[in-house]
This record gives sequence, C-alpha cells and structure tokens, in this order.
Amino acid sequence: MKSFGQVLRDARKKAGLTQRELAARLKREDGRPVDPPYLNAVEHDHRYPPDDYLIEQMAKIVGISPDVLYFHANRQPPDVKTEANQERVEAAYRAFRSALGVKLTGKRK
Repeated sequence: MKSFGQVLRDARKKAGLTQRELAARLKREDGRPVDPPYLNAVEHDHRYPPDDYLIEQMAKIVGISPDVLYFHANRQPPDVKTEANQERVEAAYRAFRSALGVKLTGKRK
C-alpha cells in the first residue's frame, strides 16, 4: 500500500504542479503559505500527514478526494469522527471490506 506522501506526490505530479507551486497555494491556519521544504518532507514521509485543514486543501488543489488522503493518513475524515457503538463500527468495516473486495481473515467476532 502506498504511503500518504507517495499518494500526495503522485496526485501533485498528475495535476502538473511542482512542490513549490503546491506549497504556495496551501495556507496555514494563520494564512501564511506552506514552506516547500515542509511539503517535501511530507511527500517523502519524513513528517506525519498534516492536519485536516491542510489535507482538505491538498486534495482540492491536486484534484483527488480528501477521503483518499485521510485513508492513507490512517485517519477518519472529520465528518465521520463520531461516537459509534460496536455494531455500527463492525458494519462500517464490513461494508468497507466488501467495497475493496477484501476477505475477512482470521477469527473475528
């Protein structure tokens, strides 16, 4: 499976953007642009995936679903971060596995 940085880098290149161009379009919470060295470190997996507000911007700029970046960041999108009982979590993962065509392995309740 690809890492967050690899997915972002592939999407950025497909969108025809350099790291410098993408960094200049990304805005921190205080409005300052992101530094190209930071973006380089993220793309090379030397930094953890960024905060949600940057993931949302990155996805929009490079033209992919934020859900893809959240998946590769091993995080839930903000709209699904909710308290859920065990049955709903299990049902969600069953649906997720089904959509991916992944068979359940090992013993699970």
